[in-house]
This record gives sequence, C-alpha cells and structure tokens, in this order.
Amino acid sequence: MISPLFITWGPSPDIFSIGSVHIRYYSILFVSGFIIGFYLFVKFFKREGISVDILDKLLYALLFAAVVGARLGHCLFYEPDYYLANPIEILKIWNGGLASHGGAIGILLTMWWFVAKYGKKYHFDFLWLMDRLGIATSLAGSLIRLGNLMNSEIYGNPTNLPWGFIFTLRGETVPKHPTQLYESIAYLIIFLILMHMYRKWLPKLKRGTLFGVFLILLFTARFLIEYVKEPQVAFEQGMPLNMGQLLSLPFIITGVILVIYSVKKGKPAMIELQQKKKPASKQVK
Repeated sequence: MISPLFITWGPSPDIFSIGSVHIRYYSILFVSGFIIGFYLFVKFFKREGISVDILDKLLYALLFAAVVGARLGHCLFYEPDYYLANPIEILKIWNGGLASHGGAIGILLTMWWFVAKYGKKYHFDFLWLMDRLGIATSLAGSLIRLGNLMNSEIYGNPTNLPWGFIFTLRGETVPKHPTQLYESIAYLIIFLILMHMYRKWLPKLKRGTLFGVFLILLFTARFLIEYVKEPQVAFEQGMPLNMGQLLSLPFIITGVILVIYSVKKGKPAMIELQQKKKPASKQVK
C-alpha cells in the first residue's frame, strides 16, 4: 500500500499549446536561466568597470555552446553507437537528449575562444570570466533541473522516504527519489554561496578561486546524487560508477587544483582596471 505521504506527480509538461506548437515549462526555465544570468553579468561588469556592450555576444555564445555541447555530450557519452550510425539524428534535438557534462565542456571551449577574441580589448581573462560564469551557471542549472521535474524525467530509484514522487506521467506506480529536485536545491545553495563570496569577499579573493569552488561543489553534488538516480542508458547497469559520476570526477579534480593554484599564485579576483589608483597630487611646499 502506498503511503499518503508520497507525492503523486503527473503535470503536463506543456504550459499551453497552439496547434503543433508546444510551450513547455522546461523551455521557459531553460531560457530564464540565461536571461537572469545576463542581468547578473550586467551587475558584474558594471561593478568592475567593464563595458556591457559585449554582453549580447557573450549571451549568444553561451546559448550556442550550452545547447550544442549538451546535445553532442548526450549523443557521444550515452548513445554513441546509435548516433554515430545515424548522424542525422544528432540534429533532432526536439526528440530530447541533453547532457549537462557535454554542455559544460562546450561552454569551457567556447569561453576560451571568446576570451581569445575579446578579452584583451575588454581587459579580462579566462579565469576572471569563469569565476563569474560559475555563479550564473549554478542558478541556471537549478532552473533547468526544475524543468526536468516538470517533464517527469531524470528521476531516481525507488524510495520509502515520505518525499518520494510517483511519476504517473511515465507510468510509475511506486515512489522514486525526485533527484531533479535534489539537484535543483543543491545548485541553488551553491549559487547563494558563490554570490555571497563575490559580494562580500571579492577584494580578498584570487582569480580562479570562485570557479574552482564552483567545480568542486557542483560536481560533487552531482556525483553524490547519481547514487540514487536511475541509470540513463542500459550499459550503466552494474557499473560501480555510472557515466555521470565518471564525467564528474575530472571536473572535481580540476576544481581542487584550481583552488590550490589560485590561492598560491592567482591574480587578484577583481579586475585590474578597478585596482589602479590615481597618483596622489604633489603638495606645494
């Protein structure tokens, strides 16, 4: 007998539809993360004297990198045999299949290019940009996982805990861990931690520290939550660590190395333009 404490979950993924056009919660939440991130970057840039004229280009680059990277990540990490045999299917993104690790790799590579193209002109480097991008990404990730919850997808193993969700839209009859909600809450907490560090401690931080902390916290949370998440593909059955955990380890290790490096040898976290002071005027004696 199912306990009345369990949550029966089966909302439509659509907010509304007009003919064949469906507006989904996932799409709105996905785009909202980028829009909110854009306005966060307006505040970051203004605080440190960087021109906001470049932010439109940054937003478009991030959207492209996140979508293309996440799609290729799913196709190559989780179902390579199928998609390499049917490459045209990679383009059918509307059929679903995005991997956050692929999105992270896509963003890293694109931001490296972005800094090479615009960094010198606008006086920022890769670590400076990634420190701030980690803050915005944490919030965007939290919203995207809420979108997964509204889609009743990427949930966990059966549970007897009172907050288990019965995902009726997927034909489930037993409560499962709402791992989308676990990740959303974890990423929101990470966003609040990083935002607090940026607002209160930025003058004392070194460049790369925020990004390193972001990598450690976010991918450690992802690694741990994967223990109660259902396998995404058949080959993960019986693996001591699933694909999500294996892909998280390099990011965690990179974060640890980055924090150590930044503390020992990093530049000041605040951009140098803000740190230059006008020379004191000479007094006439």
